[in-house]
Amino acid sequence: MKALIACMLTLLLGVAHAQTESAPAGSWGEGAEDCAAATPEPLQVRQHDARTFILRQDLCASFEANFLYLLIGDGRALLIDSGAIADPTRMPLAARVMALLPERDGAKLPLVVAHTHSHRDHREGDAQFASLAGVEVVPADVDGVRGYYGFDRWPDGVARLDLGGRVVQVVPAPGHNANHVVFFDDATGLLFTGDFLLPGRLTIDDIDAFTASARRVAAFVHDRTVTQVLGGHVEMDVDGNLYPYGATHHPRERALPLAKSDLLALPQALADFNGFHARHPNFVLTNPIHNLAVLATGAALVLGLLVWAIVRFVRRRRQRRVIRGGMA
Repeated sequence: MKALIACMLTLLLGVAHAQTESAPAGSWGEGAEDCAAATPEPLQVRQHDARTFILRQDLCASFEANFLYLLIGDGRALLIDSGAIADPTRMPLAARVMALLPERDGAKLPLVVAHTHSHRDHREGDAQFASLAGVEVVPADVDGVRGYYGFDRWPDGVARLDLGGRVVQVVPAPGHNANHVVFFDDATGLLFTGDFLLPGRLTIDDIDAFTASARRVAAFVHDRTVTQVLGGHVEMDVDGNLYPYGATHHPRERALPLAKSDLLALPQALADFNGFHARHPNFVLTNPIHNLAVLATGAALVLGLLVWAIVRFVRRRRQRRVIRGGMA
């Protein structure tokens, strides 16, 4: 019972302060408390270098505020994730991406639209690219992911996407989602991790798969230079506090990049995970199924106590009436 109560308190206090060094604030829009009264740009673009772009969907367009990544090679380009919004009038993703692509032989450079995983907020924008010439959208389902990259021993192995003078390596990383992969860009040392690792909630669907993936990815990067680890969202402020789920306002948001050391710390963090909720300096581990079970159990206990108290109250009143009747 004490363990259950402690776990419930941990969940309820999940947005409490975490002890961590402050990271520099990011340069992205902070959204708004009242998005109906705000008019932010739906899509923000930052240039990492001449051939690498980071795009972010604004918090008022979607509270998910996804980060998307455009990598340009000599022969083709790669867009990692297409975000949470299909409607081009609300999110002009395809138009903006195509405008960033250079031309070759009078046409835009071919584009591959890939995904870190199959959750809808990472692939809703696919519809904007489906009919565009020179664009290939990688299927997000299990067979599509494994077939496209040629994984015949999933989740083992590493695939290569040759963009022409720029090779991106693809490493399976299930655990948050059964189809999750991470992308490593040899040219920049950037590791794109989607929801596998980000400054915020690491939502665990399969703890054994997640732990194995963390070890696999850590082994992959061990002898490689990783300049930055870039995830799919930012859910923390500069003090390490989590924003409430669904928040459209991120004041004092921490910077997007994590470090190689955060990735190397992930296997042990998962091995020590209590199965419910655990804070670490730059991320929080959480299992929503277990958490819901705990909350449901707690609610059942509270309801049971309430029913018991009502029954006891009614019985006492009846006893008092009987006693008063006997005295009369």
